[in-house]
Amino acid sequence: FYLTPFLKTPVAHFISMGSMTAESDRIMNQIIEQHPGTFGVYTQAQADTFPFGDRCEILSSAVDLALYQFNNQPGESLAWLGRIAPEKALEDAVEAVNRTRTPLKIMGRIQDEDYWNKIRLDFPDAPIEYLGFLDTNQLQQELGKCRALLMTPRWIEAFGNVAIEALACGVPIVAYRRGGPSEIVRDGQTGFLVEPDNVSELATAIANIPKIDRLACRQQAEVEYSLTALGDRFEAWFDKIVNCA
Repeated sequence: FYLTPFLKTPVAHFISMGSMTAESDRIMNQIIEQHPGTFGVYTQAQADTFPFGDRCEILSSAVDLALYQFNNQPGESLAWLGRIAPEKALEDAVEAVNRTRTPLKIMGRIQDEDYWNKIRLDFPDAPIEYLGFLDTNQLQQELGKCRALLMTPRWIEAFGNVAIEALACGVPIVAYRRGGPSEIVRDGQTGFLVEPDNVSELATAIANIPKIDRLACRQQAEVEYSLTALGDRFEAWFDKIVNCA
């Protein structure tokens, strides 16, 4: 953002996080005033965290679908995928599966050891299994075997790439209606959106997972989240920036 006023070539700014500080928002707002149309974000939910959100291009994200295999014969387990840290609210997913006695596979890096240990202490008999941090090939194999992915963020996720990784494998998503996941999941078609921080609704949605067609999940990924689809969105955005320069 600092360099933009010094460059003659138009600059496209893709912002990967929501609002972090008032000062960074002030600086970004100055630049978008001078260079309208040059800010891109993942989702409208992310854009809405900024004072200039109504002037952002919504571009979403993508995965290389060739790396993810469609699996239409899942096992009994659910999945939770992400950094193990308080803002991800893993404890809500663990409480939900503890109520429903549904196995849960947890995948991701333990960022906060004390937080993880507290979850295990609070739910000593929960049917959970920690698989660690997996590479893409291992991840898609384990994720594809799961009945659904649980997403329980306590904060505003800018997007939620794990959601489209799940869809690519044909895995439905049960997510809080908050942040990026709320714009990815087609409620009742490729998963369920539930009231944020409501574990009871989370548990109810788990019981309804068999109603979701796994093929519809993969098809959504192919239409909306392929590298080609993302490339088309970025190319159209770049064309607008260049034509307005």
